[in-house]
Amino acid sequence: MSWFSRILPTVHADSEKSSLTSVTSALKGAVSVAETELKRWRRTFDANAKVVNGEKYLDPESFVNAIAPSGDLTRIGRAQFAILFRVADASRRGLLSWEDFMVFETLLKRPDADYWMAFQYFDVDNSGFIDYNEFKTVFSANIGADAIPFDFDCDWVKLYLGKKNGNHVLGYHEFTQLMKGLQGERLRQAFKYLDKDQDGFILPEQFKRIILETAGHKLSDAVIERLPTLCTLSPGGKITYSEVIAFHNVIREMDMVERIIREATAKSKDGRIDQSDFLDHAASSSRYSLFTPMEASIIFHFAGRGSGAQRLALIDFAQLLDPRWRAPHEELEVTHTTSTTSLLHGILHSAYNFALGGIAGGIGATIVYPIDLGILQNQRSTVVGQLLYKNSLDCAQKILRNEGLRGFYRGLGPQLIGVAPEKAIKLTVNDVIRGLATDPETGRIKLFWELVAGGTAGGCQVVFTNPLEIVKIRLQVQGEAAKAEGFVPKGAVHIIRQLGVLGLYRGSSACLLRDIPFSAIYFPTYGHLKKDVFHEGYNGRQLSFLELLASAGLAGMPAAYLTTPADVVKTRLQVEARKGQTHYKGLRDAFVKIYREEGFQALFKGGPARIVRSSPQFAFTLMSYEMFKKLYPWDEKPRQVETALTLRPDEMSKVRARNALKILLDVHGDFGRRGQWSGGKAVRDQR
Repeated sequence: MSWFSRILPTVHADSEKSSLTSVTSALKGAVSVAETELKRWRRTFDANAKVVNGEKYLDPESFVNAIAPSGDLTRIGRAQFAILFRVADASRRGLLSWEDFMVFETLLKRPDADYWMAFQYFDVDNSGFIDYNEFKTVFSANIGADAIPFDFDCDWVKLYLGKKNGNHVLGYHEFTQLMKGLQGERLRQAFKYLDKDQDGFILPEQFKRIILETAGHKLSDAVIERLPTLCTLSPGGKITYSEVIAFHNVIREMDMVERIIREATAKSKDGRIDQSDFLDHAASSSRYSLFTPMEASIIFHFAGRGSGAQRLALIDFAQLLDPRWRAPHEELEVTHTTSTTSLLHGILHSAYNFALGGIAGGIGATIVYPIDLGILQNQRSTVVGQLLYKNSLDCAQKILRNEGLRGFYRGLGPQLIGVAPEKAIKLTVNDVIRGLATDPETGRIKLFWELVAGGTAGGCQVVFTNPLEIVKIRLQVQGEAAKAEGFVPKGAVHIIRQLGVLGLYRGSSACLLRDIPFSAIYFPTYGHLKKDVFHEGYNGRQLSFLELLASAGLAGMPAAYLTTPADVVKTRLQVEARKGQTHYKGLRDAFVKIYREEGFQALFKGGPARIVRSSPQFAFTLMSYEMFKKLYPWDEKPRQVETALTLRPDEMSKVRARNALKILLDVHGDFGRRGQWSGGKAVRDQR
């Protein structure tokens, strides 16, 4: 017997056990999901139901509260969701029991729930087919007498409605295709009806009437108001059928329009695109060209308020993409207090950011303070007997052995007192300058201004940084030296009195030389890591905790290491030289003497330790700052383009309920507004 023959039964047995285990796990998972859904449906039902004769039921109003999406950015009114009540109310008693609601929610789980509910709405007699009379009567019952008429005996309807037993009938799958193409036929008939003299043109107000009836729920008030201006795209002051169809195609493919615009503006250098950019990106994003030049012109016409040739930012397209878009207020109601209010608002906003920056800075400093081994940079290899530490690990071991855990936090008090204003002013100044230099429409800032903002922030912080660090470094240095030489270390107050005001700013030129380049490197790198690597803001994306932490940490690495020489010189200038150690007259003198006496590598002494310290410190500081701004956001937010693509729906069932309603509203915008009618009574009475 071969090895394969001997092992095969074992493999089969193991495979069967594995398969059985997988099936059992899958069944348990499915049961768990089903139970969770059932509990959620029950909570929703109980929260909205009303008690009738001792039993809980949903009436049309409470049904709407149960199924309507929250925070839905469409022009569909919540009351219009009552259209779907007739689908859920299979017993036609005007009330939904728990069983009825459970059946309706189960229906919403279908991947084709939107079309299925629309089919059930038209299938009044529940026969599984829709005949000519049902389609005509349900359609007619939901539009007003003043609506543009629809010819139900047209060839288009006859092509869809085949014959069965002598009657025109429509099955479910045929119905879905009819509904998808219905709006196009309505546009054709409406244009033909309004084009009385058959010259191929209609008036601007007639075009507006057509769009209001077929797609008014998909457009913002600003676009609806400007619909007549479509006539300016071609000479003659009228609108052609081609333009009507082109506009319809833009509305029908609005989700793709938005994706292309968002992607194209994100890739654009200046955050703006023109018609050529739009068409180029559309061609590269799909197998076939989705949009014609006329359709692109229409998009830019309504986004650019009549000027289609200009380059536009994403926010310019908001009124076309966002159905609930509103024009921003141009003036305050009380005009004479505008400047004062604006100034006060700016001051309070900066103070708010300053406070958040201070708290975040304290958190970052506390977390990484034990790593802050500035004493390594001060130890000088040229003086015999002064080489106390071999490396960072040796330094940490000796501090722990000689001073205990408290030794790692020596000087933390002054650090926390000074780090709050230091980090606060750095973050606030950077935010203020970036805010002033950022294009309000594109949200873009040029690299030059990123460097200016970061460098200025770093320069401003030296007012707090220099006194803070000179006290901290002297406290750190004297702690280990006291153990070695047997003297009692002095406190921070003694050091401040000894130095005086001018002494607290000893080495400030080196501090400026370190902090200005550090911040000029750090903040632009941090911003580009968030945007270019983790794609913050792309389609409304927000970064997670770990992504923010990674961006802030990675940005600190090059900034910390490249500015190490300035930090080494600053440390040497700020520490009081002991007997036998080299004295430095100033910045240039320190650079020259360190290079001559200790070599080029001495200028990068402690560089890895600076990365280990600065990178996590700024990571936790910036992460804390960003998280605080999310948890306690300032009231005023920049204008955003919010659509269905940028929002995460609460539940897929509610999304499908909304989509089913959209399918019915595409038939006519008056669907659901002309009152509900019970069961098939209206149909049967008109037969």
